Amino acid sequence: MEYKILEKSAPGRDKVKVLGATFEEGKPEGEAAGKWRHKLRSRDEKLKYLESGERYWYGKEWFGSEKRKNPA
Repeated sequence: MEYKILEKSAPGRDKVKVLGATFEEGKPEGEAAGKWRHKLRSRDEKLKYLESGERYWYGKEWFGSEKRKNPA
């Protein structure tokens, strides 16, 4: 893949080379793209998917700088 290198002005300097977009453009194809409910078979798989996705908001375990002495 060819990377696009752009030249932009930076504060205190003349021109600097900046790496452009590094992704390949495209869109999901097919009717089922983005429909996660159909990909998971059982109710337990769906609940596990949702719990892992929302663990930041609804989880009881916190680590590092996220830990609070008094829960909100």
